[in-house]
Amino acid sequence: MGRIRILPDQVANKIAAGEVVERPASVVKELLENSLDAGATELRVEVESGGRRLIRITDDGCGMLRDDALLAFERHATSKLRDVKDLLSIATLGFRGEALPSIASVSRLQLETRSAEETTGTRIEIAGGKMLRCEEAALGGGTVITVRDLFYNVPARKKFLRTEQTELAHIASLVTHYSLAHPGKTLQLISGGSELLYVTPVATLAERVFQVFGGRTLEDLVEIGEREKELFLAAPSVPPSQAIAEYRAEPDEPPSRRFRLNGFFSRPQVQKANRNSIFIFVNGRLIRDRLLLHALSSAYHNLMPPAAYPFALLFIDCDAEEVDVNVHPSKTEVRFRHGSFVHDFVRDTIRERLMESRPAPSFSPAPRSADSPAQPAAQLPYSEFSQMIENQAPGALSLADAEAAQLLPAAGYPGLTGDNTAGQAGAALPEFTLRSTQGPSPRLDFSAPPLEVAPGPRPSGRLSRRLDAHGEFPPEAVPPPEMSLSVLSDLRPLGQIHESFIVAAGRDGLWIIDQHVAHERILFEQVLKQRAAGQVETQRLLMPMILTLTAEQQIDYARIADELRASGFETEPFGNRTIAVKSAPAAIAAADLEQILFEILEIAEGELRQRSLDDLRREISAGVACRAAIKINTRLDAAKMEWLLRALSQTDCPMSCPHGRPIAMHYSTREILKAFHRI
Repeated sequence: MGRIRILPDQVANKIAAGEVVERPASVVKELLENSLDAGATELRVEVESGGRRLIRITDDGCGMLRDDALLAFERHATSKLRDVKDLLSIATLGFRGEALPSIASVSRLQLETRSAEETTGTRIEIAGGKMLRCEEAALGGGTVITVRDLFYNVPARKKFLRTEQTELAHIASLVTHYSLAHPGKTLQLISGGSELLYVTPVATLAERVFQVFGGRTLEDLVEIGEREKELFLAAPSVPPSQAIAEYRAEPDEPPSRRFRLNGFFSRPQVQKANRNSIFIFVNGRLIRDRLLLHALSSAYHNLMPPAAYPFALLFIDCDAEEVDVNVHPSKTEVRFRHGSFVHDFVRDTIRERLMESRPAPSFSPAPRSADSPAQPAAQLPYSEFSQMIENQAPGALSLADAEAAQLLPAAGYPGLTGDNTAGQAGAALPEFTLRSTQGPSPRLDFSAPPLEVAPGPRPSGRLSRRLDAHGEFPPEAVPPPEMSLSVLSDLRPLGQIHESFIVAAGRDGLWIIDQHVAHERILFEQVLKQRAAGQVETQRLLMPMILTLTAEQQIDYARIADELRASGFETEPFGNRTIAVKSAPAAIAAADLEQILFEILEIAEGELRQRSLDDLRREISAGVACRAAIKINTRLDAAKMEWLLRALSQTDCPMSCPHGRPIAMHYSTREILKAFHRI
């Protein structure tokens, strides 16, 4: 007797469940996508015990006929595909026909559905893949699917589930994702009788972001708007005779594909510890894609630290033929037909919007009571430890606790499973110490004994209705808030703080500018432009500088010797593991030359293995700019401060230095007036 046999359907369904049903959130995802494909406009998700005990999804979609309801639990039974050609243009969220039989094989499932074509509905009960009951029932339109006791018959899978709070956080994150992707629908999430999310239909994506995350998050975001880019496809190869006929005929428009991008992304000063704040949808489908994540991080290159991530809500729409969604059992990964084009489109669009908007960092006052709070589903922590950190009073945290808290997942915007690591920290930046300045000499003598003041009349105990004798600040005198750094050229410098930070006044409040990182950004863009034009200013050394390298540094030097030469460093081998430096960029002092070269070699060691040569060029330029920039504890006169502000306003990205530090902070007139209780 042969050893190979065909597995029973029950075993095959449990194997498929291992791929499709990873955790309770996977069940919610599959059922939620089915409801959306059914045209539902109102969806209600109820869970208990993090989805282990109960998952119930109610929708007002088209429902199913009795025969279709029975067929839906057969493997590979679907209404969304007809033949093989349909796989090349999948426009629905679900298409495999594996979700329902896989879920039914590892739970106790009840389906209640009624189509508008029938007067009565159908109720089906299945436990562990075995049908227990199928009967007619008086039901309303739509579908209700109840999943109880998930993994009750697969104890090994049940043992690997996380805590109830962790599983609930994944479910809440998933429902939050789809509420953002469908602003025209009503979604509700209830856990144990508590409402975690409730959003109603709105007209724009900005309104849905306001509903889910609140007003303060929306203020920190930059809207992309509707951006489109067209890709012209190369004509397919044809026989010579056909090519001649096509040449003689009327020329046709070359075939093309149109890609659209819209959404929101955060200002560079909004920095998250992981990727949980990144929401990416392709044709309305929630995905995790390394290509798009890399495009997003490339757009923020030299604007954020390497270990920090932005908040992003991106929607990419394209022809269904341009994206293959049939590459992962849970349909969370996709493959683009023209991946490099999509990568560059996303990267360049976000980078251009950053340069256009020039978002200005602002001080972060305490949240106002008038601000719209975020929905509870958008704030669930992923573990009891992160909840404990959040419950502690801010003053109770020690410095070590505060540093540890920064490494926790961002509880404000939990993602799917994601990558919960913060990544490797970048190269250590130099530490600075501010030198205190002497205050002015006292002009008044307070050494006399205090005066005795006679007691006044006792208070009457009644509050006066006119507490402010100065009157309110006239509303017309409050200028609109300045959210762009384009106003830098109009600022009037007032002085310095610790000879390190420039204080300037503008039309709307006060600005504080870090003079070192501001000059660093100016020099960084100058070095990049000079390098692109091949006109880097260099200076010859009186005597060549001899540097001794390690074996690994010598290998890295051989790789980047051409890049060093293009950046203004004239070097050549000088014996075994030794190089001679003959010239260097003019902006670098001789005392800093050796240190910056070793720093560049350390950058090359890590960058060449992970990033492109263009990234390496930017890192070299950033190192040169950092060493040549104005240092802190340096006194500047008014003319130098004005020049620095004008030059900074002319840069492409005045938001942050090449290492990701913010350059300028804005304290608006409205915030000043609120602090003084004037408005």
